Amino acid sequence: MGQVTIYLENEIENKMKHAAKSSQISVSKWIANIIKEKISTEWPQNVVNLAGSWKDEFPSLQEIRSTEVIDSNRETL
Repeated sequence: MGQVTIYLENEIENKMKHAAKSSQISVSKWIANIIKEKISTEWPQNVVNLAGSWKDEFPSLQEIRSTEVIDSNRETL
């Protein structure tokens, strides 16, 4: 397994440590997860699960217009 050294400003380092602690994982694991996410070429499983979960048809023009309401009269400027 390779090692990488990075240099961060103190503020960024503190935010990174806080984010890793909030996720209850080590800083090293937190950084590795972000790198995996950024270089991934596949859709996340929760996105894949959405495929086919909605109707593939659009409403007709009549259906769209049936929900229109009459607009209020506007004042002329």
